[in-house]
Amino acid sequence: MNTVYVDASMSDDDRRRKLFGGQIFLFTPRASTNALCDHTAEVVESAFPGMDPRYAQFDMPVERYVDIVAPLKPRFIHNATTQRLLRDVIEDLGCDLATTYQDVPRLRMVTSDAYLTSGVGYAHHLHRDTWYSAPMAQLNWWMPVYEIDTECSMAFHPRYWSEGVANGSADFNYYDWNANGRRQAASQVTADTRRQPKPEQPMGTDPQVRFVVPRGGVVLFSGAQMHSTVPNTSGFTRYSIDFRTVNVADLASGAAAPNVDSHCTGTSLRDFRRSSDFAAMPDDLVAKYDSGVHPDHGVTVFSPG
Repeated sequence: MNTVYVDASMSDDDRRRKLFGGQIFLFTPRASTNALCDHTAEVVESAFPGMDPRYAQFDMPVERYVDIVAPLKPRFIHNATTQRLLRDVIEDLGCDLATTYQDVPRLRMVTSDAYLTSGVGYAHHLHRDTWYSAPMAQLNWWMPVYEIDTECSMAFHPRYWSEGVANGSADFNYYDWNANGRRQAASQVTADTRRQPKPEQPMGTDPQVRFVVPRGGVVLFSGAQMHSTVPNTSGFTRYSIDFRTVNVADLASGAAAPNVDSHCTGTSLRDFRRSSDFAAMPDDLVAKYDSGVHPDHGVTVFSPG
């Protein structure tokens, strides 16, 4: 990573090329991102009546907290207002809705003081999203729902942009993960036993870069970036939104970040819907990126039901 752009004015085509080269883009809050944050905060706060969700962890056992947030996550994800507001953000930040495909936004909660680090509150180790069967052309968008500080942010590890590491991605199949791993999240309370791709060699977390953006600010980066969840010692739970986009022009041409160490099977491309009308990803593009490895009981598209 060589450059961080803040509120850069350039075409989405140029921006994607830079993102595929390892650059990172930051955006300060604007009407569209604030609207998505307001909606998200309303959804979260409705689950904790009479409480501040950032401090609710200190007033209940962890099992009760999981009981609350486990159904909260799919309720937020599969909400028509959530999808519409996400599309507004993408359009506001310069994406062509006819060629941009978006997946569903994820609501994350990272509790403080190791209260919950597994399952629905999983604290991500060093990883690339591309280890999880994401296309190399995927872009990640991340934004905090409330104000954050460095003690509860996300860390990037720039030395690994072009340096591959031994990892378990070769054993990861997206369709098996949909069928098994994702459904088990709520049951992983004291420890996370789900098989996920992790580094299989000693890795240094430094040098690392943390971006502390305001509520409604956005961090935009390639899915090939090595990043991790900072162990939260802030004294409050961090709530954040993240979602992913791909552009069909990149999928058709092969424009993407370099693949230095991802060896997973399956593809998450079927999760993406066209931003303009939520149409499915064209089958011919999916086939181009599908490894052809389909477990007997695998699920190509996850459904919370």
